[in-house]
Amino acid sequence: MRSPIQTRYEDLPKELPIFPLGGALLLPWGRLPMNIFEPRYLNMTLDALGDGRIIGMVQPNYDKTPRLKAEADFQQTRSPIYSIGCAGRISSFEETEDGRLHITLKGLIRFHVLEELEERHGYRRVKPAYTDFKSDLAIPAKFDLDRDALLDRLKLYIEAKAMPMSIEVIKGLSDATLVMSLCMICPFDPREKQALLESATMKDRTDTLLTLLQMGIFDNGATANGPRQ
Repeated sequence: MRSPIQTRYEDLPKELPIFPLGGALLLPWGRLPMNIFEPRYLNMTLDALGDGRIIGMVQPNYDKTPRLKAEADFQQTRSPIYSIGCAGRISSFEETEDGRLHITLKGLIRFHVLEELEERHGYRRVKPAYTDFKSDLAIPAKFDLDRDALLDRLKLYIEAKAMPMSIEVIKGLSDATLVMSLCMICPFDPREKQALLESATMKDRTDTLLTLLQMGIFDNGATANGPRQ
């Protein structure tokens, strides 16, 4: 099911349900498919569908929870999150026979977490501040992108990480969509995803992306010219 409704700044919610999910990055104008099956997040999604369709994606701050060794442990606690997340609107959803929800979130705008509120139906909620990120609602401005350099580095990264991705599939994307898509789908850790989210401009985000790709290449024993033998 789809809805053409567009969200205006003045319609953004004053209280925001959040989904802390490590490595699941949502960026403004990006699209994030999700498979919802845990009861509290099914509750969150159904509540959102009945009231504005907006939820916030945040990265768990594992640095502040050293005793938690797995995301499963994190999800059982009310543990620290990063102070900046991204609100997204449920642009499509589908129910499955076994009670899950397949949804797509369209990234709208980043937000600061001012305070955490009482849980509702098992899921966490925050009081957000969107003021510093009003420009996120505008269509991404054009910026200088060396596509060849980015795709060359991406090719080495894909080889180093043995990712099932074809460069040919993404070559036709616009510059902004290409950068956003790579930021969201590459398997960076939560701290790296957070750095991409907090980048002030598309140029800054692209520079951070290139750095992370290069780090991933070298972490897997590759050189700038290709994988080591």
